[in-house]
Amino acid sequence: MVDKRRGFIGVILVLSVIAFVGFSMGPIIGSIVGANRSNSQTTPSPAQTAQARQADLEAQARGYELVLQREPDNETALRGFLEANLELISMGQGEVGAVVEPLQKLSQMYPEKFEYSILLAQSQQYTGDLEGAAQTYRKILTQQPGQIQALQGLVNLLLAQKRPEAAIGLLQDTIKAAPQANQAQPGSIDETSVQLILGQVYAEQKRYDEAIAIYDEAIRNNQEDFRPVLAKALVLKDQGNLEEAEPLFAKASDMAPAPYKDQIQQAAGMVTTPPQSVEGAASPTTEETPSTPEPEAVENTEEVPEPAN
Repeated sequence: MVDKRRGFIGVILVLSVIAFVGFSMGPIIGSIVGANRSNSQTTPSPAQTAQARQADLEAQARGYELVLQREPDNETALRGFLEANLELISMGQGEVGAVVEPLQKLSQMYPEKFEYSILLAQSQQYTGDLEGAAQTYRKILTQQPGQIQALQGLVNLLLAQKRPEAAIGLLQDTIKAAPQANQAQPGSIDETSVQLILGQVYAEQKRYDEAIAIYDEAIRNNQEDFRPVLAKALVLKDQGNLEEAEPLFAKASDMAPAPYKDQIQQAAGMVTTPPQSVEGAASPTTEETPSTPEPEAVENTEEVPEPAN
């Protein structure tokens, strides 16, 4: 349970970037927590200890729980109870299972707010309800086939169940449906992002030729997007083909927005050496660092790293 809680903490606290080549996924609970913060809690002072903060959150959770015993559908109490427990979990306290019921209610009350349903699916998975998690993800995808966080979540779940072919089939079907879906509702399926996830699944299965083929297709279809270029470079590097990978890393770095450039250089195994303090020292240079670890290709929901949707 400790390992699962750590994974859940990772889900609710960090910005996930799939191997630097996927899509950015904002913190799932951002909109849930923010709306209730001003009414439900005050910002702790610097002098407030972690123990005092924990006691305050536990008191809040108990108070909201008492309200919910009288009014099970009280939205303010549901959101407050959820927020307090999520913060407790982020502190290494509380139980993930405590948030399942309020999330179920909130996802039923607001089916259009996918953040509730996505976090519900994640909490179901971490508490061992894999079938419930799969159903929750599929319900989201029935409403919106291109909901990328739900798609990634279901793929991760299938991979955790050792069902890579099911994950591949899901992604291939989504790509096939993209032209018609986007014609009916432009932008409803981000085909490039789906291709990136599929390529990462192929790479995880050591099906490198298929991974490179899907990345090449993504590069042809979206020549201004650095992500498939970087993805291909990572696969080539994993194969030990540094001669072909290096120019792709350089190209991806040139194309990428500024916040990603350092990450790309790290992924390529390149670091900047600071100038020496002695007189006559050389200016900063770029050196090869073979020992730099390569980022994980696809997030494993059993062990959420450190991201990356």
